[in-house]
Amino acid sequence: MAAARYDVEKGGRKGEEEEGRYGSPAAQYPQREGEREWVPWIVPAIVVANIVVFAVVMYVNNCPAHASSLRGGRRGGGKCVAGFLRRFSFQPLSENPLLGPSSATLQKLGALAWDKIVHEHQGWRLVTCIWLHAGVVHLLANMLSLVLIGLRLEQQFGYMRIGIIYLVSGVGGSVLSSLFIRNSISVGASGALFGLLGAMLSELFTNWTIYTNKAAALVTLLIVIAINLAIGILPHVDNFAHIGGFLTGFLLGFVFLMRPHYGWMQRYVLPSSVKYSTKKYLAYQWILLAVASVLVIVG
Repeated sequence: MAAARYDVEKGGRKGEEEEGRYGSPAAQYPQREGEREWVPWIVPAIVVANIVVFAVVMYVNNCPAHASSLRGGRRGGGKCVAGFLRRFSFQPLSENPLLGPSSATLQKLGALAWDKIVHEHQGWRLVTCIWLHAGVVHLLANMLSLVLIGLRLEQQFGYMRIGIIYLVSGVGGSVLSSLFIRNSISVGASGALFGLLGAMLSELFTNWTIYTNKAAALVTLLIVIAINLAIGILPHVDNFAHIGGFLTGFLLGFVFLMRPHYGWMQRYVLPSSVKYSTKKYLAYQWILLAVASVLVIVG
């Protein structure tokens, strides 16, 4: 027998120093020290992509050119903010207090607009609006949240699952938003971010056995979610996108973030005389996965 063996589920290799007297690697669950820790790259890539897209939007917006054309008009135009940035300067604060482009530019480049989607069949706006932001303040708030939430999730579950949850939740938020908001445009990655929060909550439920302090983990996560949803009450914030993204991510978490239960992971450290569970996943985990899968498809 080899001195060390691979643990396929954890994705890591345990050395001889972790060998127990029963000849098997010592399990580190639920601390998960022995699990494979993915190197995050999809979350940083999404952050970079959003910044690049915002720069492109500001280049297309070209506030000085539009301000000069309006200066002699009835509205008197307005002074661009941070004029030293020239073409990349921001719209007047009276028009966009978030330090960003005009609404016309955002709509031109793919903002969520109900009439465009329904009457002009521009369904691609359900995806493009996720990559647009109303201003620097909006962009920084979302990207900071993405880094704080997304990096940890990607380290634990990998780029594929987190990338799918992020994108599909963003579209889910766009769909719900377009159903209820018909008189204004909507942009931002908030729906996708709330999808990650929803996935964290469902991950807690489906992997309930691996948490040592269940109550504290649940209360902390619920408080974070409640605070973020409360922010949606503020003016000009699209809470429908938040709710739609959250519900989508919550369902996807049951599908993509299911882990082996604690008893199965403990099988390496139990004496041979002790019986351990031979089932990798518990019945309730499969039930949650099946129900969530049906609801995602129907939704």
